[in-house]
Amino acid sequence: MSLALYRKYRPKLLEDLLGQELNVQILRNAAIQNKFAHAYLFYGSRGTGKTTAARLVAKILNCETRASDKKFHEKGEPCNHCRVCTEIDNGNALDVIEIDAASNRGIDEIRNLKEVAHTIPSSYARKVFIIDEVHMLTGPAFNALLKTLEEPPDHVVFILATTEFDKLPATIVSRTQRFVFKKLSKQTIVKKLETICSAEKLEYEPAALELIAVAAEGGLRDAESLLEQVRSHSPKITAQTVEEAVGRVGWKKLKDFSELLAAKDLNKALIFLNELNESGTNIVQFTKDLIHYLRRVLSLKMNPGLEELFQNELTNDDILALKNIGAKNTPDFFIKLLKSLIRSYADMRYSPFALVPLEVCVIENLK
Repeated sequence: MSLALYRKYRPKLLEDLLGQELNVQILRNAAIQNKFAHAYLFYGSRGTGKTTAARLVAKILNCETRASDKKFHEKGEPCNHCRVCTEIDNGNALDVIEIDAASNRGIDEIRNLKEVAHTIPSSYARKVFIIDEVHMLTGPAFNALLKTLEEPPDHVVFILATTEFDKLPATIVSRTQRFVFKKLSKQTIVKKLETICSAEKLEYEPAALELIAVAAEGGLRDAESLLEQVRSHSPKITAQTVEEAVGRVGWKKLKDFSELLAAKDLNKALIFLNELNESGTNIVQFTKDLIHYLRRVLSLKMNPGLEELFQNELTNDDILALKNIGAKNTPDFFIKLLKSLIRSYADMRYSPFALVPLEVCVIENLK
């Protein structure tokens, strides 16, 4: 059975963690100086590398090559060849315990964890507990975990991971070193997808990878999963196959429709919407994407200095298109249109007639 792409191309070194340069630098320095904390909290959006980073820390803590080779130790990375690194990569390391707090959220599970934590490692230097989705723990479970975080055994390191930082008790947060994992830029995700396509010998259209990157909303794992889904759908990764697979339109269609709106071409705009609906496109998602697109149009029109910031996620052609659309109408028109689209988006999410609120919005603003 072949590995999923996100598992096959999971980072093996800290330096391979994309978009998390500050976190990488801090963790690598801690590794070089042997100054690891007893508890870490990794938080941020899904698919940004939290669990991967936790496993890398577990490897670094226990890597046999690092322990025996002083020169290699200065790299602050795992060797990925010794027995320990191999076992952790394969998921059969007895002293690296991964717990899904979504399904093990009660006080009994945390009490069992405390008992295991106080036993010495079976064959590693340190015992590592990785608690994923830690915000799902119950109140009593958090209280039970708190005592262990306050007075942990010397041989234990806790790594807590969550997508919902605000749901964690302050008492837990204060006893950890905190690392925020940022969403990845569109360009970063596209470069990674290009590398995977090259390694897998997949034909692709650049526009298709851009659409996958946008659909992933900053999560590399989601992007890799979408790429795998599209690969199963068609031997060549095209913008059309991506649109069919993920149910959302590409950047070009958003641009084309935005041009019609800015030019107040009501007839063509309505034809465009109906053709989009007939093609099976998710109209709710299209409206959401359109709001984000026009938000950029308006922001760039009001503050041209944002162009430098937008270059992190958009190509020069994309930015030029935003400028051209913004030049076609006034700021007041785009403000009114965006407000209407936001109301329409709220209405259509709970309506069996998703297209109707969007059509009404277009008619009201273009008539």
